[in-house]
Amino acid sequence: MRIGKQDQPFSAITTSDAARIVVRGHDLCEDLIGKIDFTSYFWLLVTGNPPTKEQKFFADAVLTAIAEHGLVPSVVATRMTYAAAPEAFQGAVAAGLLGCGSVVLGSAERCGQFLDECLALAARENLSPREAAHRAVTQLRAEKKAIPGLGHPQHDKGDPRANLLLQLAEEHGIVGRYITMLLAVRDVLPEVLGRALPINVNGAIPAVMLDVGFPLAALKGISLLARTAGLIAHLQEESERPIGFILSGKAAEAIAYDGPER
Repeated sequence: MRIGKQDQPFSAITTSDAARIVVRGHDLCEDLIGKIDFTSYFWLLVTGNPPTKEQKFFADAVLTAIAEHGLVPSVVATRMTYAAAPEAFQGAVAAGLLGCGSVVLGSAERCGQFLDECLALAARENLSPREAAHRAVTQLRAEKKAIPGLGHPQHDKGDPRANLLLQLAEEHGIVGRYITMLLAVRDVLPEVLGRALPINVNGAIPAVMLDVGFPLAALKGISLLARTAGLIAHLQEESERPIGFILSGKAAEAIAYDGPER
């Protein structure tokens, strides 16, 4: 049975023979190993082109910004999995990554999509960024959906990571249509929602990365790559100073049974 497209049997990422390995047109051993940093290599792998100076700078900045933020759900899942199955290091990493979805961490992808939809609406209807943002936020409000990239349960006065990324974007002169639209969305919230919300890191990351030329379809990969580094750090600590079962025990203590009595 044939499923999906069957007419493009090609890949442009890598090939090899008995003598060499070629990645995106570069000899891995002669051109890349020891001659390129990992962030640049990641950009090359994803896009097919080495990053510019600004692209590398902001890729480094956002990867650093999102790699670690304490005992968030992905980290808790990873440490508890490792506590239960210390032989499955890779399984513990996977447990954390599998929980990176539309509410936590993966929301950067959704925000990027939302900003792209706002820009498409502005182009289609000949609207200003503010007009398009107002219409898009009003639609989300009518559907009782969250505004992606805005608000934070802890940093209610403003996410310091987002503030710094946007400041750096201004200083480096890379503010483009995505950051402009993100700011427009933020600015219409008091009028539509009746209150302001701060831009969070998962709002700043897609706006910055899309404005420097990173592909929209690969946005979630930024968060996954960064968080993998943080998860490995937590697993290293878990192997020496385990808290996985403490986390499990506290979870059991925090939840009361309200089912039927015998």
